[in-house]
Amino acid sequence: MGPRAHEEREQTLNQLLVEMDGFDPRIGVILMAATNRPEILDPALLRAGRFDRHVLVDRPDKIGRLAILRVHARQVAMAGDADIETVAGMTPGFSGADLANVINEAALLAVRRGKDQVGFPELQEAVERVIAGLEKKNRVLNKMEKERVAYHETGHALVALSLPGSDQVQKISIIPRGIAALGYTLQLPTEDRFLMTKSELENKVAVLLGGRIAEELIFGESSTGAQNDLVKATDIAKSMVKAYGMSEKLGTITLERERQPQFVQIQAPQEKGDYSEETAREIDCEVRRIIDEQYERVKRLLGERKAALQEGAKLLLEREVISGTDLKAIMEKQFRRTGAA
Repeated sequence: MGPRAHEEREQTLNQLLVEMDGFDPRIGVILMAATNRPEILDPALLRAGRFDRHVLVDRPDKIGRLAILRVHARQVAMAGDADIETVAGMTPGFSGADLANVINEAALLAVRRGKDQVGFPELQEAVERVIAGLEKKNRVLNKMEKERVAYHETGHALVALSLPGSDQVQKISIIPRGIAALGYTLQLPTEDRFLMTKSELENKVAVLLGGRIAEELIFGESSTGAQNDLVKATDIAKSMVKAYGMSEKLGTITLERERQPQFVQIQAPQEKGDYSEETAREIDCEVRRIIDEQYERVKRLLGERKAALQEGAKLLLEREVISGTDLKAIMEKQFRRTGAA
């Protein structure tokens, strides 16, 4: 995997370039290729006269998703309440394969439920399956774990419902799903988004921290259940500092270095940023500052809504699944009580 592998890559690249240059320009030969990793291609492949026309096939927008869903929906019997347009709005970021999977999963659910047609409940459940995985009802949690997961997920949802611009909370569940999720809060954006502001990114970090802080507020300590939340929150904070120039201390610069393209990249070493050790320490400090600021913000927010947190978690323990509307009603009831007092 050392110099020998490098020689093989160079030979493969050179042979491909020779073959491409050998075509007679008077003969109508069009050479096409596809890749899902264009950033690692050697620039020599992309020069004029070679692969010089690039067509980006991105994930579909809402109109594209609707068209794809309609194509796949023709193959199954759909009920009158099967609103494909609503499903298209619920699935931003889904690929064509994901959308096909939604229809297939919905059809399987309808068969298992003894239905002749696929209705909206099956479509909605199918979207959740694609996002979060299958329910694992045989994964039994003990009473203490179940209670902790209920407060954790209610914490996420309460923060999301309290902050402007957060994705809409559809469902809160303490039924384990997928490989490792012991519960989940399903948030779905109301529209396709292509830009995010600094405050929106901070709100995303806050929502991710909501579960851990809810555990600390109720039980006095956190658990390992927040690991994935912390990974995502840290990644967002790092991007804000290193990629988006959203750190006042470091200024409006980007510190992320683009990977050098290669024809074939096999176990390439991770490239170190083009900055000093002192700058690296400043980056770490800024990432920590963003996380700490949102931590204190969420701690205050959940402290003010502790009664709603407790009531929401209690309802979640009783039902195992509640909607965002259920939790919002609990919040509004608490605000009315507080206002009356």
